[in-house]
Amino acid sequence: MRTGMLALALGLLTLRFLPALPPVWLWMLLPVAGLMVLPFRAYPLAFFLFGLSWAGANAQWALNDRLAPRLDGETRWVEGRVTGLPQNAEGVVRFELTDSHSRRSKLPKLMRLAWYDGPPVNSGERWRLAVKLKRPAGLLNPHAFDYDAWLLAKGIGATGTVKEGERLAEARGAWRDGIRQRLQNVDAQGRSGALAALVLGDGAGLSREDWQVLQDTGTVHLLVISGQHIGLLAGVVYLLIAGLARFGAWPGRLPWLPWACGLAFGAAVGYGLLAGFDVPVRRACVMIGLVLLWRLRFRHLGAWWPLLLALNGVLLMDPLASLQPGFWLSFAAVGVLIFTFGGRLGPWSWWQTWTRAQWLIAIGLCPFLLILGLPISISGPLTNLLAVPWISLLVLPPALLGTLLLPIPYVGEGLLWLAGGLIDWLFKGLALIAGQLPAWVPVAIPLWTWALGTLGALLLLMPRGVPLRLAGWPLFLLLIFPPRPEIPEGVADVWQLDVGQGLAILVRTRHHTLLYDAGPRSGDSDLGERVVLPTLRKLGVNAIDLMLISHAHADHAGGVRAVARGLPVSQIVGGEPLPFVDGLSAEDCESGRQWNWDGVNFQLWQWASAHDSNSRSCVLQIEAGGERLLLTGDIEGAAERALLDSPLAVSTDWLQSPHHGSRTSSSMALLNRLQPKSVLISRGNGNSFGHPHPTVMARYRKSGLNIYDSADQGAVHLQLGRFKPPVTMRQERRFWRDPPPLPM
Repeated sequence: MRTGMLALALGLLTLRFLPALPPVWLWMLLPVAGLMVLPFRAYPLAFFLFGLSWAGANAQWALNDRLAPRLDGETRWVEGRVTGLPQNAEGVVRFELTDSHSRRSKLPKLMRLAWYDGPPVNSGERWRLAVKLKRPAGLLNPHAFDYDAWLLAKGIGATGTVKEGERLAEARGAWRDGIRQRLQNVDAQGRSGALAALVLGDGAGLSREDWQVLQDTGTVHLLVISGQHIGLLAGVVYLLIAGLARFGAWPGRLPWLPWACGLAFGAAVGYGLLAGFDVPVRRACVMIGLVLLWRLRFRHLGAWWPLLLALNGVLLMDPLASLQPGFWLSFAAVGVLIFTFGGRLGPWSWWQTWTRAQWLIAIGLCPFLLILGLPISISGPLTNLLAVPWISLLVLPPALLGTLLLPIPYVGEGLLWLAGGLIDWLFKGLALIAGQLPAWVPVAIPLWTWALGTLGALLLLMPRGVPLRLAGWPLFLLLIFPPRPEIPEGVADVWQLDVGQGLAILVRTRHHTLLYDAGPRSGDSDLGERVVLPTLRKLGVNAIDLMLISHAHADHAGGVRAVARGLPVSQIVGGEPLPFVDGLSAEDCESGRQWNWDGVNFQLWQWASAHDSNSRSCVLQIEAGGERLLLTGDIEGAAERALLDSPLAVSTDWLQSPHHGSRTSSSMALLNRLQPKSVLISRGNGNSFGHPHPTVMARYRKSGLNIYDSADQGAVHLQLGRFKPPVTMRQERRFWRDPPPLPM
């Protein structure tokens, strides 16, 4: 039976690694094939086919609920009910709309919407909204957060921007939102947002700095409801009843063990409902329920049995849970603890158990964090030694009790005031640690290196005395100090990052790094911080020799501050002054300036008579081994004509589309003179400017150019000097992403 359950889990997990979903008829055939092999006692194969079929069918249902391609970019009047907890930040409210419908079109059941400068929106309200709809599509960059997978796992079939709307009905049954509003009005010593995260699982009240501190110290799991909090509450209830029974205070006619398990599970589910019963919470409740059932009836089966049952239970309820990093981390953490503590010959003291558990989890989770592309906290094991009991024993009890007793004057507020003060002290201590030991963003490593490092971690988790255990250290260190491929002399490694409606191009030679533009910033969205900086770190960039900002518009220069704060920058050159970059001085773009890095030639140009910001863009030509790339910023027609009289007006292999392909750029005169073979377009999907313009696209096609559009193909990687086709992120097929468009 255990092999059957393991095969079922493998079948359910296989979905995560499929590049594309097979046709529907195959999903219907798999369970039939499973039933056919059962008489031959091929139970593992049958269970594997059952699991794969169930997971694939659920994935297909979720994909079928996505917005139809014909509605992508269209504006429709939509009616629906606000669900979850709306998030307000810097002039924008983001919320989820369920039961959505339109008179003329079939819409997904759940949509995620943003309303800029809109009125307050509360959970449980019904609205009629004019929404510009978009199919789920995130930015595709190397080793970055996969927004498409996250949306599919959450069951969100469309995103959109609200243009206008009217409230049709007041909130009904939105008791969680009511509790959040009461928590926000409580004097919690400035930490009401952290209390809402701890009690309700709503992290919207935490500032960007708070999130960074939690990430740097490896304590994110402590402030947003996790299995640890739910398990703690269940454990407290269980131990309370066990203690009463031990001292004779429990009614003798009631068997204490079933009651302890039942009430502990009830407490866990109640806390889960308070937290919104999201996927991680449901996962925790399933695991706790199975552990309690194992404690009640099945302890003789061993500790791995409830973990395997919990894994299957979670995936049967929600097969798409495997698309979320939290799923892998939570089960991996429990598995590490069972593996390391289950095979010990002698017991450890409570202090040894607690301290060693932190380090063993850090070692065991390191390979998972690496493969998932998540930051690794260096201070996490030490910080959690103190932070976990601080939150679990000192903060959580008054926070939950204070929330429960809010109707009683002064009592609930007093407890929440105490909990808020304790959280504030914790944050002050964490900030000091984060300032000294920030999180490490590891460089992406080859699969073979990861496999050897994972083997090393497994050896280190073995008990002392196991042969070859110490050999795990050199293997494990491969995860931290992996071999890095070097860029050959005379070659420029170029990445056009996918930053939406903006531009950021990374150029590396053997020993130097240049960043041309730093991505956009608008309101609370800073793509320099969210995309450019993490991607640079994961690609192994430790410092930038030259940051060249074409001009001062926010879609090109908005991310400068975030990048400059995160990485050492030796020199900044700008096509025009950059007044918003505090503490950083930018040199002027010197037209005609040339230099050579590792056999790669660079040359600048700027139109001396430019009168507007776009025309002042600093243009950069890169030549490696006779292959040329021209980066043009946002120059338009007049600046293009001036460029034709410059030394850069020569045959060019790669052209970065001027001004994102606007109607006033990419003139035929420019294309005829440069005769590019390929064009790079960086723009936002469905942007309000209409970039690239149809007439410009027609010119590109007429000229026979290969078109690489970030909105269609994600980030583009080429090696200038090798005359090879580039690699795009969309070519890395995943079933939850739309396939790449046909070559133009």
